[in-house]
Amino acid sequence: MKRILPWKDLLNIIVSAAIYAISFEIFIFPNEFAPAGLPGLETMIQQKWGFPVSYMNVIINVPLVILTYILVDKAYAVKSGLYSLFLSGWMFLMEQFDLSMFVYKTPHSTILAPIIGGMLCGFAVAMVLKRGSCTGGTDLVAELVHHYKPEQSMVWVLFALNAVVAVLSYFVYGYQIEPVILCLIYCFAISKVSDVMLKGLKEAIKFEIITEQPHELAMTLIEELGHGVTELPAVGSFTKQEKTLLICVVNKKQIVAFRKILDRYPGSFAYLSTVKETVGYFRSGK
Repeated sequence: MKRILPWKDLLNIIVSAAIYAISFEIFIFPNEFAPAGLPGLETMIQQKWGFPVSYMNVIINVPLVILTYILVDKAYAVKSGLYSLFLSGWMFLMEQFDLSMFVYKTPHSTILAPIIGGMLCGFAVAMVLKRGSCTGGTDLVAELVHHYKPEQSMVWVLFALNAVVAVLSYFVYGYQIEPVILCLIYCFAISKVSDVMLKGLKEAIKFEIITEQPHELAMTLIEELGHGVTELPAVGSFTKQEKTLLICVVNKKQIVAFRKILDRYPGSFAYLSTVKETVGYFRSGK
């Protein structure tokens, strides 16, 4: 067990589960809307029949964890199972205390509840994903579907589950459209924050430059931006002239500086594309 679950992973699970539970108890439950995925179904069951999410979370996740352990990955299943247990434990503990003084609920700005709640949950999701785990529920379902149908995109599986929750929330919360809207806002907030945490800090911009002054321009980019440059031979299809293609990956904040450098070399042409993530050694630049 020690090899499968280092102490850093355990601490990560405990803290992220606490953040997730706080988001539910303070922002989601009091404002009566369903969040994304299986937690949304659990929330609607609690709303409709009063069965606590803290219990329902364990009941739903136990069979999913067992199947994941047998069919997919043992370590992944152990981490996900522990996360579900700690999440339920935190929720159960919070139910024993009066948290009314911390609860956010106001009819004048209900939209803030799914935004803040989604941001907190997105932060928690990113924490566990960075350690090779998940928050259970929907993610485990997606993993199992992907195991049996590798060609099936997990993104569409998650989208379908979230869509079902959004539609059902209309009927559960008194045939009102507002809970559906709040659910969609929550889905956007949680996915955006988790995506930014996982990839945002590693995003970069790739420039591909056609120039007749490759060596001079390359040296200027290296000296002033602090990034390496790759040179490739290129031939213009229309003019058949031999040129050089320079490839340079820079930080997003260096786009303006790059353009100013390019202005010094008339006749050069460049186009940029977004690099979602850089892997390996990538200097931060100057």
